[in-house]
Amino acid sequence: HVQLVESGGGLVQPVGSLRLSCAASVTILAINTMRWYRQAPGKVRELVATVTSGISTNYADAVKGRFTISSDNAKNTVYLQMNSLKPEDTGAYYCYYRVHLYGTEYWGKGTLVTVSS
Repeated sequence: HVQLVESGGGLVQPVGSLRLSCAASVTILAINTMRWYRQAPGKVRELVATVTSGISTNYADAVKGRFTISSDNAKNTVYLQMNSLKPEDTGAYYCYYRVHLYGTEYWGKGTLVTVSS
């Protein structure tokens, strides 16, 4: 059973930074998709960033140039470095992992980020 555990959320002032981590309970396979989603209060969950097999990355327009996704397969962990945070970045951030070989998907339970002065 695969578990994803997010950490690193918290309260930060605007223009501050946070680094989120998502640790998997199993070895991350080489061919995979890992993503960060977020959900603001009263809004639908939205895709923030994707890293595919630790190589290619994509970002939502709202976070381009401010957020960086990366993965460390040796540690079975994916990160989201968030800089120049804005109040609209507030929400619960969720980790997602898709194993291409089996077509299986897993979600973490989320970590809360609050950007406020």
